[in-house]
Amino acid sequence: MPQTSAPATSGDPAGAPSVPDASATARTPDRSSAPTGATTWATRVWNDRRAWAAPVAVFAVVFTGYVLFAAQQWAQFTARSWDLGIFTQLLSRYAALQPPIVSIKGDGYNLLGDHFHPLLAALAPVYALFPSAFTLLVIQAACFALAAAVFTRAARARLGTTPAVALGLAFGFAWGLQYAADAQFHEIAVAVPPLTLSLVAVLDRRWRAACLWGAPLVFVKEDLGLTVVALGLLIVFVAWRGHGIPSVTDTPASGGSAAAPATRRFLSSGVGLGAGLAAWGVTWFVVATMIVLPALNPGGEWAYADKADPLGIFADPAALFAPAKGETLALILACSAGLVLRSPMALLLLPTLAWRFLSTNTGYWAPTWHYSAVLIPIVLVALLDAIERARSSRWAWMRAYVRQAPAIAVTAAVVLLPGLPLFSLVEAASWETSPRAASAQAAIAAVPQGASVVSDIGLMNYLASDHEVFWIGNDNPVPDCLVIDTVAGGTPGEWGDVLAVGQRLFPGAGFAGVFDADGYQVACR
Repeated sequence: MPQTSAPATSGDPAGAPSVPDASATARTPDRSSAPTGATTWATRVWNDRRAWAAPVAVFAVVFTGYVLFAAQQWAQFTARSWDLGIFTQLLSRYAALQPPIVSIKGDGYNLLGDHFHPLLAALAPVYALFPSAFTLLVIQAACFALAAAVFTRAARARLGTTPAVALGLAFGFAWGLQYAADAQFHEIAVAVPPLTLSLVAVLDRRWRAACLWGAPLVFVKEDLGLTVVALGLLIVFVAWRGHGIPSVTDTPASGGSAAAPATRRFLSSGVGLGAGLAAWGVTWFVVATMIVLPALNPGGEWAYADKADPLGIFADPAALFAPAKGETLALILACSAGLVLRSPMALLLLPTLAWRFLSTNTGYWAPTWHYSAVLIPIVLVALLDAIERARSSRWAWMRAYVRQAPAIAVTAAVVLLPGLPLFSLVEAASWETSPRAASAQAAIAAVPQGASVVSDIGLMNYLASDHEVFWIGNDNPVPDCLVIDTVAGGTPGEWGDVLAVGQRLFPGAGFAGVFDADGYQVACR
């Protein structure tokens, strides 16, 4: 029978057992060359600092950029929609330990009947300390910066410091995140860091961490349950295929048979955890859309179910190839240097792209607004995965291309910058004081403290933190005050001035004008 030899050691003939040198045990060890405990600790600390320097630097730059952009919007009294006011009211309710009744959506409206986002309650302590709509913009900036830092750390381990920093900044200032910041706060910002952490854990084959970070996504927004399903299936696929399984070092060296059970256990844990995560995603998607949302929605239904029309493509096949959809897909390819499709992580793009592209709402198709924020972690981490996979490609041209892929992706990000929202930070005109700023502040001051307000979106965000605010387009109770912005608030021009609006909406309520300047008008009872 063939004999299994012990592993050879340096200086010994192959197959010969190592015999300790008795004289060596009697000699005093050379302490001059052996690292002391203090030296080892110092080296470890120094290496840890170096490993964290790049992610921390990227975090600081990205966070500063988004906070400055938010400050610019805030100072200019920019109101992109009613969403920032809605989420401000939501967090003010959570901070007061009250149900999430958001009057901007409607009198007595429970916002958990609109979208399923209970995880936002975790932000309530921060809002309680800093009760302002601007706080939400800072939280969003921190979410994007944290995700960019996590990505940078993963990229540094694979590409080195300089490419990692460049790609980390490309991640942090990617088009999907910039458009989300331009649209101001939405719940989807909270999904970006855990999704990034989960995908990086998949890269590292840390299945348990990937599942633990991915599982809370179902509590950010109901459609992310489908993304969690895709994440679970991705873990199953990668674990089953066995890509990147670490070597087993705790098995006997006398044979390879002991390594096989350990490897199978490793695979089984990944497959089992991934399958469990997929089941978790399915369960919460069904619970959210079939039970929670219909139960809490005033209409007794999932309010956005009618926006999806998969069969509509048969009635209008041309809509499937709308230019807005092509623009979104082109940006996905550009920021991944075209490599996203070489990674199985591309599977995670499908749920979000499917509900958007099959929707009857054309606003979902384009890359603007906040709908593409969750695509950025998927695309950029998929780029890292594709680079690792292609290094062992049998095609020389592919191996050569992936060496240049980080530079190509960064170049694409730089080329796109002038057309993206944060480019305003380097434009001097964007920092000029709004000619209506003083009037806006005076209009806010004209509303008595604690008064209930019916408002258009013009000053809604600035009133929501310390007033009970209702949107002017709903059927509302009679408020204490009316606030409109005739320039950019969205109140129909044919409704007339604030007194005419008051008479139209609340006949006989008896409003009197208290402020009128630069388009801002306030009337109170």
